[in-house]
Amino acid sequence: MPMPPSEQILRPARQRFIVLSLLLAFCLQIVPLGQLPWRPDVLLLVLVFWGLHQPQRIGIGTAFALGVAMDVQAASLLGQHALAYAVVVTWVQSMANRLLWYPSGIQQAVLLLVPFVLATLLQMAVGWAASHSVPPLPMLLAPLAQALLWPLTRHLLLAPQLSAPTERERRRL
Repeated sequence: MPMPPSEQILRPARQRFIVLSLLLAFCLQIVPLGQLPWRPDVLLLVLVFWGLHQPQRIGIGTAFALGVAMDVQAASLLGQHALAYAVVVTWVQSMANRLLWYPSGIQQAVLLLVPFVLATLLQMAVGWAASHSVPPLPMLLAPLAQALLWPLTRHLLLAPQLSAPTERERRRL
């Protein structure tokens, strides 16, 4: 029988789980799905989640390093993803108190639409500056897809951390 959310405790995330989720997101990001410019950036979603919920473990340095790995893998301009990821994780960590104030994933998704759009615009601007070719406009649909995926991502990454309180924790003081 599932427990009501008010009777569940959020345990600390294990380092192994964080690394595994980032590795899985990176692998999902590099799966070739053809030329889909509106494809959501799954790695950015997971980075934002861990940057929001575990800022002492996942920060700007991790975001930048994973961005460089994404740039190398995608054969894009070196620093294009790295800049976007670092800026978005910085923004999310600076706004963490406001974002975590909203308990619903849907409410958070609406607020996170701004940094997702910012990441896409940064990537488009850097790509345009380097090649002087206009990026495809359907790329602007990717932040919307990311915001729609946020509640699911949040649920999947929080689920292993939720547990019922032990008898000792339920005991009144």
